[in-house]
Amino acid sequence: MPEQLAFNDLGAQRRRLGRAVDEAIRGVLDHGMYVMGPEVAELERDLSEFCGVKHAISCGNGTDALSLVLLAQNVKAGDAVLCPSFTFAATAEAIAGLGATPVFVDVAEDSFNLDATSLVSSISMLKRSGTKPVGIIAVDLFGQPADYNHIEEIASREGLWLVCDAAQAFGASYKGRPIGSIGLATTTSFFPAKPLGCYGDGGAVFTNDEELADTILSLRMHGRGTDNGDHVRIGMNSRLDTIQAAVLIEKLKIFPDELVARNRIAKRYNEQLGDSAVVPSIGEGATSVWAQYTLRLPRCDRGAFQASLAAADVPTAVYYRTPMHQQAAYRHFPTAPNGLPASNRLAAAVVSLPMHAYLSEEVQDRITAAVRSALAPCHRPKR
Repeated sequence: MPEQLAFNDLGAQRRRLGRAVDEAIRGVLDHGMYVMGPEVAELERDLSEFCGVKHAISCGNGTDALSLVLLAQNVKAGDAVLCPSFTFAATAEAIAGLGATPVFVDVAEDSFNLDATSLVSSISMLKRSGTKPVGIIAVDLFGQPADYNHIEEIASREGLWLVCDAAQAFGASYKGRPIGSIGLATTTSFFPAKPLGCYGDGGAVFTNDEELADTILSLRMHGRGTDNGDHVRIGMNSRLDTIQAAVLIEKLKIFPDELVARNRIAKRYNEQLGDSAVVPSIGEGATSVWAQYTLRLPRCDRGAFQASLAAADVPTAVYYRTPMHQQAAYRHFPTAPNGLPASNRLAAAVVSLPMHAYLSEEVQDRITAAVRSALAPCHRPKR
């Protein structure tokens, strides 16, 4: 019987890092500074240097990273923030959690990312209705950056700030600019399954804006002023644990090698599956970290496809089965005036295959053989 494969083999990375991570954690245990220890500042310097940005501010998780930026921007009830519907709940949750209104915009079907045409029509709709748009959150879904040339132009023209939700794309680039250096701020997550993940929860905010950075540094520690007893604003408690910082320092050292491997694996997938399914493509001038490798199966029974792969002990996942505008907690919020047809189609057609930096060619060939077998009854979809 074939061995059950891992969807994301964190154990393989653990075996590679082994002693280095053990020693890093032991160092924290020895000095005992479990919260805001020296490794936190070291990691922030490393992250800042990695993506060429002035400020990298760690925090408790990727959702908090978004919330910290919105808090710093004084987002409140009566404000509207535009974001894609085809994304994880955290993007809209950070907006709605402050009493503001998430406005769901459609995505481009080929990139899974925010669609500029839908964005423009949504902004016009808000202006006609008297609702105040204040900003845009673009999501770099599955590892690929959004179309920032167009989105930045729209944001500038309309007087809106832009935040990049790069929870799945830290390490990617867009037309020569590293993710982290685009927009007012970029946020990311270090959840274990992310391309750069820790051994628990973690996140970070990246910005070149000095005032924003100072405000976020205060907000993440209860709105602290000059000392622990001085509180100048209402903040939150969102600090990255020192042990997680120590783990990330070691993981960041091998991250560039892992990105090369992820791109090599994605290329092999495309070569082996391009004549059987709609494989993902990367926009001109962009790179991806391939947080997920996601096929589109518009003419196939996805349930039957997943069942066939499960029978071959190949795991799959669906991100995202229900777009945000159809979720019970969010369906009352505004949507783009022309609807969200691409988001709806993608939700019904996407499926992700195992993807990590330690996927061997032998195992990948086994996966692609199972995929081709499962797709055999389907007609080749049109691009």
